[in-house]
Amino acid sequence: MQRSESRILTTHTGSLPRPKPLVDLQLRINRDEQVDTAALDAAVGQATRRAVERQLECGIDIGNDGEQPRESFFTYVRYRMSGFGGHGERSPAKDVASYPSFRELFQTHARKSLHTAPPRAIGEVRYVNPAPLNRELAQFRTILDEQPRPFVESFWTAPSPGIVACGMQDAYYGSLPDYVNAVADALRTEYEAIAAQGLILQIDGPDLAMEGHRLFADRPLDEFLEFVDVTVSALNRALVNVPPSQVRLHVCWGNYEGPHNFDVPLDELLPHLYRARVGALVLPMANPRHAHEYRSLARHPLPRDWLVVVGAIDTTTNYVEHPEVVADRIELVAKAVGDPRRVLAGTDCGFDTSTGVGMVAEEVVWEKLRALRAGAESASARLF
Repeated sequence: MQRSESRILTTHTGSLPRPKPLVDLQLRINRDEQVDTAALDAAVGQATRRAVERQLECGIDIGNDGEQPRESFFTYVRYRMSGFGGHGERSPAKDVASYPSFRELFQTHARKSLHTAPPRAIGEVRYVNPAPLNRELAQFRTILDEQPRPFVESFWTAPSPGIVACGMQDAYYGSLPDYVNAVADALRTEYEAIAAQGLILQIDGPDLAMEGHRLFADRPLDEFLEFVDVTVSALNRALVNVPPSQVRLHVCWGNYEGPHNFDVPLDELLPHLYRARVGALVLPMANPRHAHEYRSLARHPLPRDWLVVVGAIDTTTNYVEHPEVVADRIELVAKAVGDPRRVLAGTDCGFDTSTGVGMVAEEVVWEKLRALRAGAESASARLF
C-alpha cells in the first residue's frame, strides 16, 4: 500500500455517480426484471471507463472503477452467493426514528430510490458464482491499460461480513455470530480474487460503527462492541491469505445527512478496530458530527505500519469544500498521527452507495474531488 512519501496522496471511498441509463438498468435488475445483457454490459463498460477517466482528470492518485457494475456496495453479493431470497425489512437508525419530522424527510428521499428491500438469508450461504467478479476485474484492467497516465495505485471494494449479515437479515442460521462467520467464509473467495489481481482491497464495514445506533440501538454498548469483536475476528479469518499491507478498512456511521447524535464515539471503537488484520483505516472526518475525532488518533495511536485515509470531503452535501478547509483537516490528522507519510486524503464515504440514491449532484462530485486534490497539495506544502 502506497504511503504519502513526499506529498499527501489522494483517494476516495468507492462509489461514484452512475449515468442514468445504467441506473435504469440496475434498478430493473433490483426489481427482478429482465434486461438485455448486451445493453447492460455496454452500459457498465462505458460507465467504468468514464469513472476512471474522471478520477484521473480530478487528480485522484489511488482510484477504482467507481463501483459502476454493482447496484449497491453490498447487496450485489446475492447474485454471487447461494442462500438469499425473499425480502427483509430493517428498523430505521435511532436518529432517524427519534425525530418524526426528520424521519419523514428521510423516507421521502428513500422512496425516490425505487430499490426493493434487500433479501434475507434463507439457506446456507456459499460463494457459488465468481464469474461476475472475474468479468469486472478483467474489464477494469483493460480500461486501466488504456490510460496514458495510470493511477499511482488501484483499489477495489468488497463488503464486510457484518454489513451483509446486518443488512440482509438472517432467517436461517438463528445466531448472528454464526451468520457473520458463514458470510465471512463465503466472502473469502472474493477477497482473495481481488488481492490476486494486485489491487488494494478495501473492506466496506459501516456495520462496525453504524450498527451501534441501528441493530444495537437499544442495547448496552458492550453488546455492540462484542459484535464488533466477532465481526473483526470473522473478517481476519477471511483475510488469512491476504497480506495486511494490501487491505484497508472503511468504517463509518452511515452515509446519510442526519442528526447522527447517537453515533458511538470513535474513541470507543478504535481499540477494537485495531485488532483487524489490515494495513489502513478509512475514516469519515469531514462531517460535522465526527470532524473533531482526529484527536482520537492521538489518544489511540495507529498500530505500527498502519496508514489512515482521512475523510476530508463530505459525501452527503453539495457544498464544495474550500481547498484550505481540506488542507486543515488533513493537517490536523497528520499532527495527531505524528507522521504525514502515514496519512492519505479521501472522502467520508461513497457518492452513490446504492445506484441512483446519491445526494450530491454529479458535477459537484467532480468539483469536490478537485478540491480534495488541491487541498492535499496545500497540506503537502505545509507538512513536507
